[in-house]
Amino acid sequence: MNDTPENKRRCAGLAAAFTGALLLLVAPLMAAAADNSVKFGAPPWPGEQVKAEVVSQILEAVGYDTSVMNAGWDILLQGVANGDIDVDLGIWRPTQNSIVDPMIDSGAVTHVVTNIDDAKYSVVVPQYVCDAGVTSFTDLNDHADQFDAKIFGIEAGNDGNEIMNDAIDDNTYDLAGWTLVPSSTAGMLSEAQRAFDRDEWIAFLGWKPHWMNIVMDLCYLDDPEAIWGGSSSVHTVANPDYIEAHPQLNKFLENMIIPAAVQSDWIYTFGYEEVSLEQTAADWIRANEEQVAAWLEGVETPDGRAAAEVFQAEFGG
Repeated sequence: MNDTPENKRRCAGLAAAFTGALLLLVAPLMAAAADNSVKFGAPPWPGEQVKAEVVSQILEAVGYDTSVMNAGWDILLQGVANGDIDVDLGIWRPTQNSIVDPMIDSGAVTHVVTNIDDAKYSVVVPQYVCDAGVTSFTDLNDHADQFDAKIFGIEAGNDGNEIMNDAIDDNTYDLAGWTLVPSSTAGMLSEAQRAFDRDEWIAFLGWKPHWMNIVMDLCYLDDPEAIWGGSSSVHTVANPDYIEAHPQLNKFLENMIIPAAVQSDWIYTFGYEEVSLEQTAADWIRANEEQVAAWLEGVETPDGRAAAEVFQAEFGG
C-alpha cells in the first residue's frame, strides 16, 4: 500500500473506529470492575438493620461506597434479582423457602453463605407456661381457655403468620377455632410483656436472634408435624452479575458468619436500649476488631490492598 496522505488518513480513521468499537465492548466490564458501590437490602427488622449497618461501616472503612434500602423482604429479594439491590443479608429459611428456592434454582439470585446457622422462628410461650405443661403445639388446645384461643403474630402477610393461619384452617394440632392476631413486632412484644408482668398465659411468634430472648424467659414449642419446616437459619443472597464482578466482596461475605447471640445483642442495644443504629454498629465494631479482622482475612480492598490492614488503620484504636 502506498504511504500517501490519503492512505494515512484512511488508516487513522479505521484505527479510530476500531478503538471506539472496542471501548464500547469493554466499557461496561471496566465500569463493573471499577464500581466500588454496593447496595444492601434490609427488611424493617432490628437485627437485619444493624447487620446491614455493621457491614456498611466495615466496607466503607476499606474503600466501598455503601447504601441500604429498607423494604419488605419479598420486595428486597425481587430487587436483588432485577439488579436494583446487590446484596441481601436477611433471608430466613425454611419459612421463606417457597419464594427463595425457585429464584436460586433459576439463577435469578445467588446464594452466598449461611450467615446465621443457629436461628429459631416459631411460636413461643413464657417459660412458666412451659413449666406448667405446654411444651408442644400439641398441648395448646388443651389450654385454649387460658390462651383465649389466640396466638399473637406480627405484620399481616408475614410468613410466620401464614404458617399459623394455615394450621388453623387445616385444624393442625386441633387449632380450628383459634385466631392469629396480627400486629406490628412492637405491638406483639408489648402484649407479651404485659402478659409476663401479670404472669398470664400467652402464645406469640418468637425468633432468635432478637432481644426478646434476653429480656424474656421464653420456651419455643416443639413442632412434631414440622409445620415450621425444622431448624431455622439466615442467609446472604446476591445479584449474580454483581457478585461475579466483585470477587473480593464475595469473599468477605462468605467469611461473615454471625452467632445468633451476637445479633441478639445488636438487637438489644438498638431495639431495646434505643441506641442509634450507627452508634450500635460502631461500638460493636470497635469492641470486636479481631472478629472483623477474621471476616476480612484474605480479602483485598478495591485498590488491591490487604483489607484487614486498611480496616485497622481506618477503624482501629
